[in-house]
Amino acid sequence: MHKLLHVVVVFFLFVPVASARELIPMGQTVQIDLEMPHYVVVQDVYLDSGEWLKKGDKILTINNKPVSKLDQLPFEESKLKVERQGKEQSIQVSKQEMTQLSQFIRNHTTGLGTLTYIDPDAQQFGALGHQIIDQTLGIAPRVYRGALYIANVEKIKKSEPGIPGYKVSQHRQQLAIGDVDTNEVYGIFGKWQQPLQQSLPPARKIIHGKKIEVGPAILQTSIAGEKVEQFAIQINEITGETFRFTIEDASLIEKTGGIIQGMSGSPIIQNDNFVGAVTHMFVETPTKGAAISIVEMIKRNPK
Repeated sequence: MHKLLHVVVVFFLFVPVASARELIPMGQTVQIDLEMPHYVVVQDVYLDSGEWLKKGDKILTINNKPVSKLDQLPFEESKLKVERQGKEQSIQVSKQEMTQLSQFIRNHTTGLGTLTYIDPDAQQFGALGHQIIDQTLGIAPRVYRGALYIANVEKIKKSEPGIPGYKVSQHRQQLAIGDVDTNEVYGIFGKWQQPLQQSLPPARKIIHGKKIEVGPAILQTSIAGEKVEQFAIQINEITGETFRFTIEDASLIEKTGGIIQGMSGSPIIQNDNFVGAVTHMFVETPTKGAAISIVEMIKRNPK
């Protein structure tokens, strides 16, 4: 059985595009910064009281006051109200433990992926093609607010059979290109914040999976700097609104070994139509991947 991997690196609206006829396929590598509505415990902590703070606990209040910034932590014996597996409970924490608590909690997550599209009419964007999962917490974090930045790809670690490759990159822009509103099953979505320049790719018609064809197509993505390039792929199998493909472009295989982490969300073009976005790689065969139709990606955004 093949092993699948989401190809996004994670460390640790009503979007009226469902009826859109044309979207701009992008392909830029982006850094995603998400702020969660609560501080969350990132590892199990045994307390002097004999109780535990457990990884994934949401800290709701400290001494009956909501906590929103780490510098608001009181350095005194305190009572924490936490939510664990949907239930609230109170936990007593000593003064010494409170001084160390900031090492074990955070309210943000960050990662890399690929910008999938811009809706030029609604000034909205979508990226990734799947949900961000915080690997430390093992959960899909709820978004309080978030931002999207263009990232500069500085180095590529090539994929090998059984060993996924990845991008090494950083963002240099001070201004976010978009505000992330939601982290949903088929991607992150939000408001585009920059002018739509003439240098952007042309908007293309979007189509359902039933109109996608077995045959050649184009993968649009960034593997060096901020440049977006097009690479040849072959769509091999279509199942409803998902499909599988193989990388055919020798230059991409030479540079990356196939699909690498950080390519998740890369748009796919066929017959001048915008047909889908990369979602997974096959770990044992990194030249093979899976994608979702762009119409399904948009439709499944629940807002």
